[in-house]
Amino acid sequence: MSTEHQQYSTENQRDVIRQWAEKRGFVITRTYEDAGKSGLRIAGRDALQRLIEDVQAGQADFDTILVYDVSRWGRFQDADESAYYEYICRRANVNVQYCAEQFENDGSAISTMLKGFKRFTAGEYSRELSVKVFHGQCRLVELGFHQGGMPGFGLRRMLRDQGGQPKGLLAHGEHKSIQTDRVVLVPGPAEEVEIVRWMYRAFVEDRKVESEIAKSLNDRGVKTDLGRPWGRGTVHQVLTNEKYIGNNVYNHVSFKLKKKRVVNPADMWIRANGAFEHVVPPELFDLAQQIIAERSAKFTDEELLERLRALLGEKGQLSALLIDEAENMPPSSVYRSRFEGLVRAYRLIGYNPERDYSFLEINRQLREMHPRVIAEMTDSIRALGGAVELDSKTDLLRVNDEFTVSLVVARCRRAESGALRWTIRLDSALAPDITVAARMDLQNKERLDYYILPRIDVTLEKLLLAEENGVRLDTYRFETLDFFFGMARRSRIPEAA
Repeated sequence: MSTEHQQYSTENQRDVIRQWAEKRGFVITRTYEDAGKSGLRIAGRDALQRLIEDVQAGQADFDTILVYDVSRWGRFQDADESAYYEYICRRANVNVQYCAEQFENDGSAISTMLKGFKRFTAGEYSRELSVKVFHGQCRLVELGFHQGGMPGFGLRRMLRDQGGQPKGLLAHGEHKSIQTDRVVLVPGPAEEVEIVRWMYRAFVEDRKVESEIAKSLNDRGVKTDLGRPWGRGTVHQVLTNEKYIGNNVYNHVSFKLKKKRVVNPADMWIRANGAFEHVVPPELFDLAQQIIAERSAKFTDEELLERLRALLGEKGQLSALLIDEAENMPPSSVYRSRFEGLVRAYRLIGYNPERDYSFLEINRQLREMHPRVIAEMTDSIRALGGAVELDSKTDLLRVNDEFTVSLVVARCRRAESGALRWTIRLDSALAPDITVAARMDLQNKERLDYYILPRIDVTLEKLLLAEENGVRLDTYRFETLDFFFGMARRSRIPEAA
């Protein structure tokens, strides 16, 4: 169910369906609801998938499905897809009725014709909206406004009101709350800006390669904007991103209408040069790009492929991360541009990856995140006046000498159906009183939410969580850890009384 407009708010749809059912003597036995989900494809719409599965498996305890209107199956670009799902239901002897349409879904010629037309217009609405949104974003880019994404090391996001006046910096994870506000990039703290400039000088003047720069930064204890150690690839990203000279560039990659992700050529990029205050002098940036271009131009196609074969022989597998972190290898972007994508380059050397190994890097990043979250929890508890001890062998926290806490960072994965899943393993051997499970987002970059699970209520050793898990589990779901920290807060007895 869409939340885009008042017409399609979940409350409005529910009211219309209930009134239709009462008028005709129907009893609503259950509701399948995908709140705020995209209707462009069935992937990610768990409730609709459960509905289809229940109908196909003969587990439906109902004989009619009430739908707000024809577009609620989805605004599919293939109009036959929503017709297919309705056919599945009718084939299982489950009737379908549309409560907000002006016709009865009785199988007549007129209802069939109207449904076909409405399925087409539903898909066309999404296509036209996509075009309008894209043109709107391009216009904002040309005006110098930042259109989403992390600002990057040495930069920050500044919120401005409709008149262009600064309102303050947006912290990590914060978003604007007023539609007319805009975001621009500004230089970050002076120490970060100086580090970025040092990276360019080291690359251009001292002729240090990315791996040497990364080692120097790590030796100095400098972390990336995500709090991680530097690598060859992350340094290369800083040395090649035009935002450091104030250019606002958009449409590197297209993912319109939830279709295949496409890397666009440079002539399709939308840009506004000099939109932001530069961090690096443009002439220094240009010298860095010349060095990178000359370094890549030295290799013929066959030499590039030969180096790729050698890396495959050494590592046994290939990925963009492995290429970017390997010594004496051009960056993965060179292979993408020279061979029209990494997959084609793989095929040219006879490598067909049967498995996505990106989870190895994700798991490594989550392992590195675990102690940081533990440290955040410890600091917050102590700031509230609580006492906390960390067992270095088990990573269990003992809070106020009253209860023990275990932290689990749960990786997000996409199931074959397109639904998102998280596996949470509770440590039955250590038997913590509370398990705090941090669920990651789809990119496994940011924490999505938290489940605070008491052992007295949750006795399973493993939980498989979906996006929505019903009241039995989602009772323990929280957007932040404020509730948990409230449990650890110490109060004076007169205040508590």
